[in-house]
Amino acid sequence: MVQVESNTNAWLHRPDQPLRTREEGPLKGLRFAVKDNIDVQTWPTTAACPAFERTAPAHATVVQRLLDAGATLDGKTNLDQFACGLNGTRSPYGPVPNAFDPTLVSGGSSSGSAVVVARGEVDFSLGTDTAGSGRVPAGLNNIVGLKPSRGLISAHGVLPAAQSLDCVSIFARTVGLAARVFAQAVAHDPQDPYSRELPLVTTPWPAGFRFGVPDDLSACDAPSRAAFERAIEQLKAQGGTPITFDYQPFAEIADLLYESALVAERYAAIRRFFDEHEADVIEPVHGIVGRGRAYSAADWCEAQVRLQALSQRARAAWKGMDVMVVPTMPIHASIADMQADPVALNRRLGAYTNFVNLLDYAALSVPTGLRSDALPFGVTLIAAAGMDWPLIELGQRLHHASGLTQGATGEALPPPEPLPLHEEPRVRVAVVGAHLSGMPLNGQLTERDARLLQTTTTSADYRFFALPGTTPAKPGLLRVAPGQGAAIAVEVWDMPLRHYGGFVALIPAPLGIGSLELASGERVQGFVCEHAATLGALDITHHGGWRAYMAQASRPASALST
Repeated sequence: MVQVESNTNAWLHRPDQPLRTREEGPLKGLRFAVKDNIDVQTWPTTAACPAFERTAPAHATVVQRLLDAGATLDGKTNLDQFACGLNGTRSPYGPVPNAFDPTLVSGGSSSGSAVVVARGEVDFSLGTDTAGSGRVPAGLNNIVGLKPSRGLISAHGVLPAAQSLDCVSIFARTVGLAARVFAQAVAHDPQDPYSRELPLVTTPWPAGFRFGVPDDLSACDAPSRAAFERAIEQLKAQGGTPITFDYQPFAEIADLLYESALVAERYAAIRRFFDEHEADVIEPVHGIVGRGRAYSAADWCEAQVRLQALSQRARAAWKGMDVMVVPTMPIHASIADMQADPVALNRRLGAYTNFVNLLDYAALSVPTGLRSDALPFGVTLIAAAGMDWPLIELGQRLHHASGLTQGATGEALPPPEPLPLHEEPRVRVAVVGAHLSGMPLNGQLTERDARLLQTTTTSADYRFFALPGTTPAKPGLLRVAPGQGAAIAVEVWDMPLRHYGGFVALIPAPLGIGSLELASGERVQGFVCEHAATLGALDITHHGGWRAYMAQASRPASALST
């Protein structure tokens, strides 16, 4: 029988002894969980339907690959029944509460898988994604949700929801860990009818990438809309240029998933069980699946033609952008409100997710900040199939620039992880003054394809001066003896090596480039100043950085005297 932990309703089956098959491997020491529509040998699979419960005869292919890579499986997690829903309340085992506020929905259908990661109970987990189930719970719980290109990760041993669209998804608290799991999970599997060998792009987008922003954000409430605007600014700071695109065809495609004959695939996935056990399927899952058997084969063909026609319109939007950026979820909703209005609110949660698998896109949900009500917010980066690695690279930069902590744990993000991308040689440069984002000389970085890696500080061994007679105004950073300095705010940028010489040639005396020590102890190239130039210069060390000093300097004299 299924074992349910009632405190969070997140776990369904958690055996006394975790499952481990190898002591070594690239995922050694990592613990994971799987959604309970994914088979684990000798464990029950319920898909959140007690009458459906059966003992799995073998591991799903993806589970076997992760165990072979050295990971340890802790248990199976709750979900919206038969993976039908985006909110996490459609389970007879109880709703799964949000990791930040137990009165709010956690998102679905991979609700338990997201929450146990957000709470730090496991390192990563597997979900599934048909309409956004691997992304919406990630956004609602401040974690990463990687929805790979269709067919990259085998779905053999995974109970289908809509088999031609289903993807096994990965939840983690960092993009880097999700990428490590992804690298081990990807493999062609002839046992999966939809598995494919898809060439993967391993070159990141240029520093001056173009990102598409939908022209319709009407599904967002005010806090989410404001948070999305801030995320756009964060992407601009990474070197991106926003391009507004017509969202209408994507919205119409999203509607096809449940409002056309395409929903028949939901019925086909569990046809025999549903016909024999209708009474055991809860609402509104029963109503959604049941509608599927009312359509004819001709209806399904017509829906496919409609999808292809809309796809032609959607394709036109990509002529001006490299990557699409949408809100992962437009609202947070209470469990009580969701249960009172389960269809309309669920549809709203999927306003920016439902179209992705229908159009064969890859997607990555990344936390970008907290809303004004202190609840999580994230965006989803979307690109064509095979662009998984460029999405991961951009997503990791965006996540690490957010200043967020990991999930609901309060733990700081670790350093970014290296990714298997083939790039030209690059050099890291720390800037402290006029080259900071939004400052007058920042263009000297962005026009050389530099990209912002992180905002941090130096070690505590520096003093900071406002240099007189410089245009635009510039500061000078000076290394001093231990105990005589302070930490100074810096931005660390990443620049192609071929542009580095030309950049350094622009730097006027008394400034230069030297080795800077960051708060982490790392050393990077960075702006330093000749000692002689600081003699008599205004010491602004106590401001802690150039932005703080410039903000103070720009205030009216009357304000400064009060």
